[in-house]
Amino acid sequence: MSEVVVVIGPGLIGQAIARRVSAGKKVVLADLRRENAEAAADTLLNAGFEATTTTVDVSDRESVHALVEEASKRGAITHVIHAAGVSPSQAPPEAILTVDLYGTAVVLEEFGQVIARGGSGVVIASQSGHRLPALTPEQNRALATTPAEELLRLPMLAPDQITDTLHAYQLAKRGNALRVMAEAVRWAKRGARINTISPGIVITPLARDELTGPRGAGYRRMLELSPAGRAGTPDEIATVAALLMGPDGGFITGSDFLLDGGVTASYFFGELAP
Repeated sequence: MSEVVVVIGPGLIGQAIARRVSAGKKVVLADLRRENAEAAADTLLNAGFEATTTTVDVSDRESVHALVEEASKRGAITHVIHAAGVSPSQAPPEAILTVDLYGTAVVLEEFGQVIARGGSGVVIASQSGHRLPALTPEQNRALATTPAEELLRLPMLAPDQITDTLHAYQLAKRGNALRVMAEAVRWAKRGARINTISPGIVITPLARDELTGPRGAGYRRMLELSPAGRAGTPDEIATVAALLMGPDGGFITGSDFLLDGGVTASYFFGELAP
């Protein structure tokens, strides 16, 4: 049976990871906008990969389930790359929580029911989740284990509690890492693994918009004062993802990897400290 790689949100990071793990496999590229998936497919097809496209709305469980069924027609789903999401400058708090938090929970639940033995997944979270102040053990457990359909009804996520888009984003990304930790236990019952990567600023069209947008000065300062002194590249994220998703990462599951050039280190212990 053919092996299938599913890429949800095939932007530059999703494509870079796919190129590292998809040789000899069938790739299914899914995006909210079909034209985005088709552009990614053209790039991969021209590079010798076998790729098809479809649409998905991660905030809609039926849509995610349809993606699972579509991908399953092509073979055994062995790799899931979840790189879809919205940033603090793209949407209001409610939409960020719905797409980035609830949507990720749904993806993990739905693909966790079909992932093949020996399979693996990676979720792209964010450095932002690491700069959120510590939550209580009860809040951590709630974000990690509350069934997806009840997740947005948690009191800590009520509209009067989350009024800022950055706060919503930080909570969503912290929730992604916690969720993956809990889901790793469930995925293990199928002999599969799942991890998160939390990138810092990685140069993509979206990042370029952010660097020149309303928050641009803050982001540029963040890079200048970080230990690395620069932004990252999609290929640097893909290098770690390939390790996590391949045989050399067989002992790694339920973990979160911070790839931010030291921005978070500088935030807590360096020149970026508040």
